[in-house]
Amino acid sequence: MTTARLAVDIGGTFTDVVLDTGERRLTTKLLTTSAAPERAVLAGIDAVLADAGLAAAGVATLIHGTTLATNAIIERKGALTALIATDGFRDVLDIAYESRYDQYDVFIDKPVPLVPRHLRMTVAERVDVTGSVLKPLDEAAVEALIPRLVELQVQSVAVALIHSYANSRHEERIRDILAKSLPRLSVSISAEVCPEVREYERTSTTAANAYVRPMMAGYLTRLGRELTARGLVAPVYLMTSGGGLTTLETAVRFPIRLVESGPAGGAILACHVAAECGDDKVVSFDMGGTTAKICLIENGKPFTSRSFEVDRAARFLKGSGLPLRIPVIEMVEIGAGGGSIARVDAMGRIVVGPDSAGSEPGPACYARGGVHPTVTDADLELGRIDAADFAGGKLPLAQNRAAEALERDVGARLKLTTELAAYGVGEIVDENMANAARVHAVERGKVISDHTLIAFGGAAPLHATRLAEKLGIARVVVPTNAGVGSAVGFLKAPIAYEVVRSRYMRVAQFDPAIANKLLRAMQQEALAVVRAGSGDLKLTETRQAYMRYVGQGHEIVVPLPARDLREADRLLLQESFDREYSSLFARTIPNAETEVLSWAVTVATEATVPRRVAKPNKAEAPKPSGERAVFDADQGRMIRIPVYRRDRLRPGMRLDGPAIIAEDETTTVVSAKFEATIDRSLYIILERRQRAS
Repeated sequence: MTTARLAVDIGGTFTDVVLDTGERRLTTKLLTTSAAPERAVLAGIDAVLADAGLAAAGVATLIHGTTLATNAIIERKGALTALIATDGFRDVLDIAYESRYDQYDVFIDKPVPLVPRHLRMTVAERVDVTGSVLKPLDEAAVEALIPRLVELQVQSVAVALIHSYANSRHEERIRDILAKSLPRLSVSISAEVCPEVREYERTSTTAANAYVRPMMAGYLTRLGRELTARGLVAPVYLMTSGGGLTTLETAVRFPIRLVESGPAGGAILACHVAAECGDDKVVSFDMGGTTAKICLIENGKPFTSRSFEVDRAARFLKGSGLPLRIPVIEMVEIGAGGGSIARVDAMGRIVVGPDSAGSEPGPACYARGGVHPTVTDADLELGRIDAADFAGGKLPLAQNRAAEALERDVGARLKLTTELAAYGVGEIVDENMANAARVHAVERGKVISDHTLIAFGGAAPLHATRLAEKLGIARVVVPTNAGVGSAVGFLKAPIAYEVVRSRYMRVAQFDPAIANKLLRAMQQEALAVVRAGSGDLKLTETRQAYMRYVGQGHEIVVPLPARDLREADRLLLQESFDREYSSLFARTIPNAETEVLSWAVTVATEATVPRRVAKPNKAEAPKPSGERAVFDADQGRMIRIPVYRRDRLRPGMRLDGPAIIAEDETTTVVSAKFEATIDRSLYIILERRQRAS
């Protein structure tokens, strides 16, 4: 029986494909075909299968992650979407939090709702916080909306009624009425997408799901059809933002859970690498063609969250984006990738990103129509990239075009040589990423310099040692196949699904019968998704409660036992809350009442925990394959440094910087302040030399 598995990651610039046959791993990297993303996916699959001499029918599993949903929201390329709300709540998306994310900016740009006001409609109905019906649904009013939806050529509808998390019948009835008259209309109801309290977040999440659902369903359907035509009939799983895999059917229904699927794969990879290297504190650094993602990981687990903002109007400012209530691995993501465009602003400063040249037209050096300089153009001009060997030689670069773009848009404006202009672009993008990492660490109360940096993605190894220098980090790890790291991470992820539902309950009036009925229903929903793809694999279950003191605005996560609750568990619930609250705030509030707002159940296949890899014996010094001229900032000129091929390096080998370690999907720059060793997993371990300042 075949054990071959495929992983595919669609990014804003590149599409990565990894084939793991059980005996070896084959990879390829292609430019993303934005107009029809499946074209690059299929071309990549064909390429790795041909290299392996394997037929499509020999693939056991296909795991897929993509930023398509995120990009559709950011670029406003989703479906024409309408919202149906309760009478009086048409403007929830505009009212939002009733606050400003920057109190003193009179020209503030608020996030633009995905559903414009003329497409927001209301119907008469009302349910209270306990689920009791105060006003029955006016079904005639729903019927009256159908001609208007047709006239406006609406493609998708979001239904978000008041307190539908407590009673979903009205939303379900609206969906049934619309489906009867408009069977091709996509309908998302908040009771399924986000059955939680907080009206704005629930409505925003449901609207976002409706907005991307037709596009994602169309793409996944086309991909499935093409895979079947090739004879690849293996089950397809999608990577979710929370770090687990879900079925294709679930992904089509709730594509909003995929918004951070690519970066989540990278975080999973970093967790495994950290365990193998024995690092308890790491920061994963994933830099691709469009964005850079930074994630803190401690004791083998990334920090997670139940909230996420997409399309922020202001970098780092909470409240400036569209809120989504989904399970997500917590990370900071900024527009700093190989394709990020560089310019000089009105104040004479070099600015990099957040806009990207993407794959079409791409950086100037791609010679595909791009005219503005990017980070990749700067890296090429600085000698960090080999123009003839980029992407394994499949995409030769035009260095003269990179130099022309840098000279025109940066050098001439600031009266700098082309090399200094390129160095300035590199320094700015590195400082942008360092600043993002500092902010992310401070928000978590962590000291960033205490961590090991794990670098992957096509551009991260190029910038890792300089970023480490800026952050005071002494150790960097570049795993094997780092250039396609997120796709490799997909292969290590468990099949998992989380269900969250709101059901208000004060601990003093704890009712185990009500709680158990809710938790069992949630367990069955999660099991149905996971069992569809897990077969006979062993499953684990995690339960949590979202609790707070009565009167507080936000809750904390409290673990629950994965069993039926009993009357005596009232004390357990209170003790667990006190322990978690004290760990976060170093105190509790005596005699204050506590309450549960929401409950969560996660079912997952049992994850494999990698073993720590022993240090290798010292091996002979590696021999360089050549030399390359690379810009040296201290000397202000190009100097020649040795180049090593990664596939020729063996465990125990050591080399001093400055040096270049080249491979098909990426290049690792070893700065003069670092030395590199190869461990037993063939990971590159970069450590700051003691004599380096």
